[in-house]
Amino acid sequence: MRYFVTVAEELHFGRAATRLHMSQPPLSRAIKRLETDVGALLFVRSPAGVTLTPVGTVLLDEARALLDHADRVRVRVSAAAGVATITVGILGDGTDPGVSRLAAAYRRSHPGIDIRIRDTDLTDPTCGLRTGLVDVALTRAPFDDTALTVRGLRTDPVGAVLRADDPLARRDRLRLADLSDRRWFQFPEGTDPVWQSYWNGGRPREGPVVRAVQECLQAVLWNGTVGLAPLGHDLPAELAVVPLIDMAPSRVVAVWNEGNTNPLIRSFIEIATAAYRH
Repeated sequence: MRYFVTVAEELHFGRAATRLHMSQPPLSRAIKRLETDVGALLFVRSPAGVTLTPVGTVLLDEARALLDHADRVRVRVSAAAGVATITVGILGDGTDPGVSRLAAAYRRSHPGIDIRIRDTDLTDPTCGLRTGLVDVALTRAPFDDTALTVRGLRTDPVGAVLRADDPLARRDRLRLADLSDRRWFQFPEGTDPVWQSYWNGGRPREGPVVRAVQECLQAVLWNGTVGLAPLGHDLPAELAVVPLIDMAPSRVVAVWNEGNTNPLIRSFIEIATAAYRH
């Protein structure tokens, strides 16, 4: 199920395999076995990538719910067993150099700790923190931070993601007003309104609903939708990113539940602050 959800979010077997730290052939075989078990195709494959079939779309919602439940079970069992663990939620780009430096430094400082990672989509900027699925999250602000403690790690300027053949893609910079007549991406109903407002440039927009970064990029590629991304991220050649000069920077933050005194979390925050400072 985790393999299936990752392919569904990336809409590309190669990218999904990279994210799962495995080669593509066993991933493809696993998906084929799942399709055999289900008795229906889950993806339509093409040289450009994959798209979900109607059956795949239904299974995606169910698979996410099952995985969330499995994560909650694992957390409760570990707590009951007294195992020293810390679960870290990561939103978006796990290849960020700051994440790599943090991972190496934390392992050196706590070699005996079981570190678990929960890779999350764009619909929950707290990465499952409020529901107890993670102990600490590496994410981006702003979002509703009620009863949460937030530590700023870095700020990144933001740009508009456009198709490379879009006339606006030839500009050196843009303002939000330049995009006022364009369709933007949306997050599903119930997504944190502070988070939604930021990524919609501070005003209501219309456009396709997305859950993952790759879904957003595909919406730009296929529909000419406006996307947003922190500057410096690698994008496919068919897409371009133009700096938005009146868009507030995106803040990379570490966040944990207010009042949590777990020393593993305190250490994580201090190491994260140093790792992102470089």
